[in-house]
Amino acid sequence: MIVTSAVRHAAAGSAALLFVLPVPAAVASPAPTAPSVASISSVSFGSPASALGEPTPPARGHVDPARLDRRGVQVQPLAGAPRLPSASALSWVVADASTGEVLAARDAHRKLPPASTLKTLFALTALPHHDPSEQHTVADSELTGIGAGSSLVGIKEGYTYKVSDLWNGVFLSSGNDAVHVLAAMNGGWDAMARKMQEKARSLGANDTHVVSPDGYDAPGQVSSAYDLAVFGRAGLQDPAFVRYCSTRYADFPAGSWSYGIANTNRLLTGENGVERYPGLIGIKNGYTSNAGNTLVSAAKRDGRTLVVSVMNPQEGGGYAVYEEARSLLDWGFEAAEHVRPVGSLLPERAKAEADARAVAAARDGRDGAAAAPRAEAAGAEPAKKIRPGDAPAKVTSAEGASEKSGKPEKGEKGAPVRSAPASGSPEKDAAAPGASGPDGPARDAAAEGAPGTASLGKDASPAAAPSGASAGLPLGLIGAACAAALGLWGWRRRAGAATDDSVQE
Repeated sequence: MIVTSAVRHAAAGSAALLFVLPVPAAVASPAPTAPSVASISSVSFGSPASALGEPTPPARGHVDPARLDRRGVQVQPLAGAPRLPSASALSWVVADASTGEVLAARDAHRKLPPASTLKTLFALTALPHHDPSEQHTVADSELTGIGAGSSLVGIKEGYTYKVSDLWNGVFLSSGNDAVHVLAAMNGGWDAMARKMQEKARSLGANDTHVVSPDGYDAPGQVSSAYDLAVFGRAGLQDPAFVRYCSTRYADFPAGSWSYGIANTNRLLTGENGVERYPGLIGIKNGYTSNAGNTLVSAAKRDGRTLVVSVMNPQEGGGYAVYEEARSLLDWGFEAAEHVRPVGSLLPERAKAEADARAVAAARDGRDGAAAAPRAEAAGAEPAKKIRPGDAPAKVTSAEGASEKSGKPEKGEKGAPVRSAPASGSPEKDAAAPGASGPDGPARDAAAEGAPGTASLGKDASPAAAPSGASAGLPLGLIGAACAAALGLWGWRRRAGAATDDSVQE
């Protein structure tokens, strides 16, 4: 009876103390509880950067292509954006040559006569097919059909020219005679018009209709500021195109002698009272009585390249096209970081590919952020980081680990603390089967991904891994409960003996 009562009291005391056990354990150890196996593996072995609290790199933003179909000026300024300059041109576009993003535009798809700016499309179509050093003797038939009043570089039948000379005649003097010769070398006039049309469509330039490859006024021949910007941007991808369009002066052969020719783009040469634009790459200007003045220009500043197209200014005389292009370039360089794009010069397929590349780059960035945990898992020395809330005590692997003495050690105030043996000690090697050796780190995911917590094996439960100063609390409290129950049992035994004595008296 007495023994049964003692056992009952001990069991009751132990149950009561175990019931309140979580409270003192939580107070005694501020260290975070061990994460689950799933969370440890996801953090330690190549999880996305967002799982580690790092922001995901933004993918390329969507740009509504229909916005450029609207009439009037299109711009989306942000805080700090400069004010757009006043421009009288019927149509214009300012775009980033690298990304193709249109920063601002006015009637971008308005179909207008392009004049000699159409020679940019001609160059994109014909330039790759002949080596610059190739020589060609001009036949009389190749110079027939040149429009009255056309600009000429001075090609003569029977003379032999290098292809590079012919292209200088196209870009610098805007020579329609040079265009006729090069078109004859590439299948003829009509065939070249068809090839140019196909090239325009392949670039996503759908406003352009080619009738005369040199840009001479012809019924139905039109382009747009958007398409001209597309042609200019595409030309900047070709070093030969850039070399010709940015040349200011050249010598043109004339049999046994030569004469100088100058680029008619005043922003490039600074002639006729037009100030040169710093960083200008050039491209192409044009003029006809029907088209007015047209211009495609590009300039580079502080690592950024812009392309601007301007069609038919209505005010300011013959050189207004250069001044309006200048003001738009100045605005574009200042506003590039302070506006949202209103469109893109990329064709729909290229835009989709660019979006896919942006997503892939973002994914690669996340994978790169997770490379360090993967490298540690492969055996690299892991960085020792202190996280807020980590307990000062270290814990060994729970996979059958044995301490130095087999018993918990006592801290300064008697708190039970479990400490890991020093690196390279035999105890560590015996206790951590996943260790790489005396000097190598343990390959346990929990040891790498969650410092200050117990390392978990593949099949270990996180609940079996106590942490910090609370590791010895369960055994201590159970011992205290047993001691209290035994004390209660002893007190009741003495009290019972005293009662028996009083009855006998």
